[in-house]
Amino acid sequence: MTRSLRIQYPGAFYHVTSRGNERKEVFRSFGDRERFLTYLDSATERYGAVIHVYCLMNTHYHLFIETPSANLSKIMQHINGAYTAYFNRRWERSGHLFQGRYKAIVVEADEYAMELSRYVHLNPVRAGIVEKPEEYEWSSFRYYISNGNIPRWLKRDFILGYFDREPLAAMNKYRGFVHALLDKDYKSPLTNLTNSLILGSNEFVDEIKDRFLTDREPERELPILTEMADRPGLEAIEEAVDSVLRNDPRLSRQVKMFLCHRYSGKKLAEIGTRYGVGESAVTQASRRLRYRQQKDKKLRELLLEISGKVTLSNV
Repeated sequence: MTRSLRIQYPGAFYHVTSRGNERKEVFRSFGDRERFLTYLDSATERYGAVIHVYCLMNTHYHLFIETPSANLSKIMQHINGAYTAYFNRRWERSGHLFQGRYKAIVVEADEYAMELSRYVHLNPVRAGIVEKPEEYEWSSFRYYISNGNIPRWLKRDFILGYFDREPLAAMNKYRGFVHALLDKDYKSPLTNLTNSLILGSNEFVDEIKDRFLTDREPERELPILTEMADRPGLEAIEEAVDSVLRNDPRLSRQVKMFLCHRYSGKKLAEIGTRYGVGESAVTQASRRLRYRQQKDKKLRELLLEISGKVTLSNV
């Protein structure tokens, strides 16, 4: 059985899902759902979890959660462990309730918090359970559009703050934001995942890789690392760049740093040492070239040509 890679750091945001073993129901009654919510409450008390969004379906649940103390594993062990113990007692069963370990995706909140919250809140609509998300009792949506009986552990202000400073206006705008996709096919924000692990801009993905993944060795139990480690070396990237930009040393150097930063998987310090600059200079150079190629068609075509030479993609 493979195990999921966990990235934990103070202030991280995650989209967390956990499904029933063999896709069986994990919530059978009103009482089950109420009990599960008490464990969200205790997770905020004991471990400082910040619950922004939730939705309880029959066979699984969704959370959008923040971890100020870099302790997602402890939080989820508490939630899933306590609920499994309750469920087994309640229904006179034994064994695993959830299918393997929970799935946690690291999220760049400023980029995806709004879209991700809408995606989670529309789950019951997509499943055909209700016509409108406010009709579903077991999600946080109804608390996002009214001020009645809000659980003390649910934090709405972060996401509502993107819509308006005034609370009532923010709630009305959020309702419209979610309702705008009713009866429409739409692209899930999770389709933008990087290696099923990180949801965010290119800069965010690069930062997470640099901070948490470059020192990890690929191993059989963590296939996600093997996938991420299967990337071109610095020399291969430089050779590909030289084959196209040999007569333009200045641009060649910029492109090399850009592609090495984005695709080699090497640490910023190693790339910086190779080009005689600091880590921040690598990041800045990469950002400048990325913005430049968005406006420069010729440069964009050059980057695509070089990418093909080293089997890169998504430049």
